[in-house]
Amino acid sequence: MEKSVILRVDHLKKHFAVTQGLLVMKVVGWVKAVDDISFSIRQGETLALVGESGCGKTTTAKLILRLEHPTSGQVFIDDQDVHALQGSQLKEYRTRVQAVFQDPWSSLCPRMRVRDIVAEPLVINRKLSRPELNAKVEEMLAAVGLRSQQASLYPHEFSGGQRQRIAMASALISNPKVIILDEPVSALDVSIRAQIMNLLVDLQQQYHVSYLLIAHHLATTRYMAHEVAVMYLGKIVERAETEELYKNPLHPYTKALFSAALPSHPDIQHEEIILSGEVPSPINPPSGCHFHPRCPFAMAQCAVVEPEEKEIAPNHMVACHLY
Repeated sequence: MEKSVILRVDHLKKHFAVTQGLLVMKVVGWVKAVDDISFSIRQGETLALVGESGCGKTTTAKLILRLEHPTSGQVFIDDQDVHALQGSQLKEYRTRVQAVFQDPWSSLCPRMRVRDIVAEPLVINRKLSRPELNAKVEEMLAAVGLRSQQASLYPHEFSGGQRQRIAMASALISNPKVIILDEPVSALDVSIRAQIMNLLVDLQQQYHVSYLLIAHHLATTRYMAHEVAVMYLGKIVERAETEELYKNPLHPYTKALFSAALPSHPDIQHEEIILSGEVPSPINPPSGCHFHPRCPFAMAQCAVVEPEEKEIAPNHMVACHLY
């Protein structure tokens, strides 16, 4: 059975003005943080956004969470335009979309008990009695592997992995449709990462929630994601189902990204691709294909014509003049 699309992003752009001057502010340029991207996530599935720092992954998450307003383009949850919601619809949206952030040490309020942290999304957006709230908090703590007695403790009394479990309980308690996972395991000890990744996968199967996973770590992405989109300088350059992308990367940037990752075993031989130069500034990105100044396969048209996204294989999209 075909799963329904929960989240859809259409031609999304976010450009930040670069200004000069103290008394008279003058716009001297634009940072094109997100530059015309489109994707969708089906119910109960995970889409991973991968790419170097500064490629626009976190800005995309902020646009979906309404922490930023798009320059153009739209974000839809259940076919509702997120940035047009008001009143009760906006309140309902805030329960349907939640986030788990990278750093469990700073994302939880140190002055609140765990019970209040986990219950907060319901307290703000839904009207429940205290016994109903307590029962729901106990249920969520149990779901993420914590004991009900720990509800009266403060965040500083927990380890990093346990704090991330608390953040997940708080994100899940309002029964959301989408959870944005912004580097959810990168701040944790390596020994704890596998536990948290397994827990996230189990919770997804149990609650049929969709994830937008923002990650640097390619092994995390391969384990958790159903589909992967590769970003470079605000654009999605390649998008495919996870195993298809890892077995058959097409875009030169995707190949370079994968070659930079350590192999799963030291004896495995893999092609090493060294990219020349630095990532260009998003204030003045290169013309044509943004990647062409560093691409080992660049052609004359790459500097002039921006490549369009093409479907090379079923559900495998790439924006490159080589194809």
